[in-house]
Amino acid sequence: MDDYRRVADELAADIATGRLRPGDRLPPQRAFARRRGIAVSTASRVYRELGRRGIVVGEVGRGTFVRAADRPAVQALTEPGDARVDLELSSPVVPEQTALLAAGLERLLRPDVLQGALGPTGVAGTPEAREAAARLLAVPGWRPDPSGVLFAGNGRQAIAGVVAALVPPGGRLAVEALTYPVVRGIAARLGVTLVPVAADEHGMIPQALADAHRAAPLGAVYVQPTLHNPTGTTMPWVRRAELGAALERLRLHSIEDRVWAFLPEDGPAPLASLAARRTVVVDSLSKRLAPGLTIGFAVPPADLYGRVAAALRSGAWAPTGFALAAVSGWIADGTVEAVTRAKRADAATRHRLAADRLPDAAGYGPPSYFCWWELPAPWRADTFVAAAARRGIAVTPAAAFTAGTAAAPRAVRVGLASPPLETLARALDVLAEIAAGSPEDVPVD
Repeated sequence: MDDYRRVADELAADIATGRLRPGDRLPPQRAFARRRGIAVSTASRVYRELGRRGIVVGEVGRGTFVRAADRPAVQALTEPGDARVDLELSSPVVPEQTALLAAGLERLLRPDVLQGALGPTGVAGTPEAREAAARLLAVPGWRPDPSGVLFAGNGRQAIAGVVAALVPPGGRLAVEALTYPVVRGIAARLGVTLVPVAADEHGMIPQALADAHRAAPLGAVYVQPTLHNPTGTTMPWVRRAELGAALERLRLHSIEDRVWAFLPEDGPAPLASLAARRTVVVDSLSKRLAPGLTIGFAVPPADLYGRVAAALRSGAWAPTGFALAAVSGWIADGTVEAVTRAKRADAATRHRLAADRLPDAAGYGPPSYFCWWELPAPWRADTFVAAAARRGIAVTPAAAFTAGTAAAPRAVRVGLASPPLETLARALDVLAEIAAGSPEDVPVD
């Protein structure tokens, strides 16, 4: 009977209008046949037709489920272009991670486990979560004490909590002259003044930090020693040792942001291993795992634990119990490590694409999901960003990362994580083509 297609069309319409949502389970075929008054063989043909259309998926032993819609492919790079290739954000996703994460959630589907995961939690988390976090954050030369790990809803909240704990309103926070833009927003909301400190290809210059502290006392220092965002520099061990000694000498605390530190498999030891009494480590799973379900970590020295915990609580920055339980399980069962390995390989591939296509844009550090590109003359960052936008490509100008009032460099940050590899390669080729020309070649509306 041909009206199996009509029944399939009706179900497809229910899916398109949201009456059936991604992840909803369809009834067993016999139950569906009884409900519709059709033969079981017809119900089987309906399910096969929906599978052929790619809107349901069958899982052996579990049933048939509504499938999430595929993201539309990004076409583009015409002149001018309506499509937009996002080379601003860097939220890496590898193909295998969804299946790995889904498998790791099976245990949370048990009612007793889910009941515990949906209960209240605090910034100290649970013993299981603290052990899992200490295992995750440990690297050669440094392993946090599980009892000293604190949790936030995400990495940004962890940074905000630590800044609030260390720098009073009206106080001064030292940062690299080019720094993570979110820190600028956090400082503004907390009433904290950012103090840009000079850096070179090895990272923040200790003597420049001492000079800034001597000019007016600093409350703390925010640094990204591994894969600095946006420049991609990784501070070598000697510079870390010099900076650690400066922190001790100046009696300053540092906030060491390690959100990208998972990418280099064998990087230098953390700053915390050299200045343990002076360093608060912050990290998160937004880049390492997924931005949609993440946890932030803060690991302060023992004498700062109470202050940081209080700041996180007062900011309402505690994690959710479900996210904490899910992340703890993913760490314990090896899911996070498997996704991390896949992202290291993916980042290396994308980094090579950028190095091959953009002159002098590979950066100073190990492969990462972004690169810092100093533009050839006569391009300025603003005119280049506008020219790229006309071709449907979004990149970030240096001004977005500039702390203080100094003029921004003639550079852009190119995010490499978002598009498919083929689209990324074409976008990078277009950027190189634009840079090889002149701002005068760009038509003005």
